Amino acid sequence: MYWKTAAMAALWISMVAAQVPEKAPENGAATGVAASSEAAAAVPQLQPDENDAMVVRARQNLEQAKRLVSMGALPLIRLQKAQEDVQDSLDMSLLKQSLYASNLLPEQADQLIQVAQRMVLRRQRAVFQMQELMQAGVVSAAEAQATSGDVERAQRDLEWAQQRATLIAQIAESVKIEKMMASLESQVESHPEWNGKIYTRFDGDGVFTATERRQLETDYIAKFFRPLPISADGETATHRSMGFDHRGRVDVAVRPEQQEGTWLMKYLEQHRIPYFAFRAAVPHMATGAHIHVGPGSSKLGQAGF
Repeated sequence: MYWKTAAMAALWISMVAAQVPEKAPENGAATGVAASSEAAAAVPQLQPDENDAMVVRARQNLEQAKRLVSMGALPLIRLQKAQEDVQDSLDMSLLKQSLYASNLLPEQADQLIQVAQRMVLRRQRAVFQMQELMQAGVVSAAEAQATSGDVERAQRDLEWAQQRATLIAQIAESVKIEKMMASLESQVESHPEWNGKIYTRFDGDGVFTATERRQLETDYIAKFFRPLPISADGETATHRSMGFDHRGRVDVAVRPEQQEGTWLMKYLEQHRIPYFAFRAAVPHMATGAHIHVGPGSSKLGQAGF
């Protein structure tokens, strides 16, 4: 009995020590701390849902555990478990409401990964502690085994968070490229000297019908065995925000000098379909090469280009 009590006390002390938060660095304690703090502050921090049923229940269980431990009806280890359950419930509520949010920023996706990593580490530590307690005879083998299952679930949550972060980063990059493409198109009118340098313009019959588009997509698949890589289909939020009507037009993410781009331009010319082939990006833009199929995007509320 003495050894069991001593083992439990020793483990309790180590677990409490592991829960003590690290001291925040003093102002100016490290180079770049202020700058990184300002950058972090610019990104809204994800917050758990305090009203989530799981969180409410975990807090209630913690209060009950505190009372029972103070009365001597529960061992200290149960209080520690209840405290970690609260932390887990808060993290889980944050993951649950953020994994499928439609307006998550790439930086916030990184926060998701950090939360999921924290859960994995917490549960891995719990497995080690429960194994120690089982060997000391404090908890049953079944209870220790159940903790191992918690680690597996936390690992899956981490994988989901990482996949979500990757997807959001890809979407953010796509939006960035779309904005660059739209910016190029919006500057055509004020930079006629770009014709033949930055872009090549073909006016054709001045229209691009739905029937012509369907035939183009069919012929592209027949030629290259993959769908036409459309990056902007008709009206987009990006074009509208820049004041341009992109309805009835499509942007194709191919460079004019590559095989697909050369074929596409020749095809469009043969079928008298207008296009703008942007060969290079404007200075200070990293990318933007694409082929705009259809007449130039007109300004909203106006006719013509």
